[in-house]
Amino acid sequence: MDLNLLTALDALLDEGGVGAAADRLHLSQPAMSRTLSRIRKATGDQILVRSGREMLPTPYAEQIREEVHRIVTRAQAVLTPAERVDPATLERTFTLQCNDVVAAALLPPLAAALTGRAPGVCLRLLPEAATTADELRRGRVDLQIADKAPDHADTRSATLFADTLAAVGRRDLADDPGRDPATWQGLAAAPHVVVTRRGRTRDRIDDLLEARGLRRRVAFTVPTLALALGAVAAQPLLTVVPATLTAPVLPADLRAYPLPGGTPAVPAVLAWHARHDRDAAHRWLRGLIAETLGALVGAGAPAEPGPLSGPDPEPEAERGPEPAGER
Repeated sequence: MDLNLLTALDALLDEGGVGAAADRLHLSQPAMSRTLSRIRKATGDQILVRSGREMLPTPYAEQIREEVHRIVTRAQAVLTPAERVDPATLERTFTLQCNDVVAAALLPPLAAALTGRAPGVCLRLLPEAATTADELRRGRVDLQIADKAPDHADTRSATLFADTLAAVGRRDLADDPGRDPATWQGLAAAPHVVVTRRGRTRDRIDDLLEARGLRRRVAFTVPTLALALGAVAAQPLLTVVPATLTAPVLPADLRAYPLPGGTPAVPAVLAWHARHDRDAAHRWLRGLIAETLGALVGAGAPAEPGPLSGPDPEPEAERGPEPAGER
């Protein structure tokens, strides 16, 4: 059997269609259709069957999906040389996905570091996904920074730091004790702007307020921090954000109010797919991102030291905590 069919089968099952799988593997659709025919002949199963305008996996395809993905991932790791990399001569494009709060804080120092150390590296920053699609597993993203670790067994993660939450609003809000965001009553009194790419009106702040018999009113949901700060500057509104990462971009007419006690910290979790475990260039970039964020928050030594060669630690040692909730 041609073991290259496993890579094609993995893409077909993950993408759920010939066209998307062809794009992922940089093949033409006719070539992928011929490959699917070979897979069907080899397995004795249709694998994907048309239903209206979609293609659905057969029961057999559903049964083997995870096993096929594990085999392909392990094969990629075995065939990737664990070599050293010289950042000064490295020419490669990496894709990092994170929310705009992290991007705004990370990009200036990271750009300075890459320009000086690795001028041949191109970094593509993508916004936080508006869906739950696993971009790491699909191979569309090299790295993600989020507030929790992915739950797939073939992903790796390291918690870089934990940020506290703060309420951002006009400077005069604290003049009225009933509107002071540093109290639970004041936090609930003002209408809120929630930053979310999925349009959600509820997050961990609602749980904290309801535990104290309070509720807030969400006046707006916006996809970026910049839009939230613009709304808060124009009206007596509040938005709750990571305090340390937001501080560098806070306008002079706004201030951050520390939340009342008992507010959990929000972790920043760097995640990647297991197929990059032995990729020296990928390891170097992970280390650089961890080092840069660690310097931003004064966290001392980075969670991922980023050695230039050798395998990563075992996944269990690197996987960070998985707190509930998401931005």
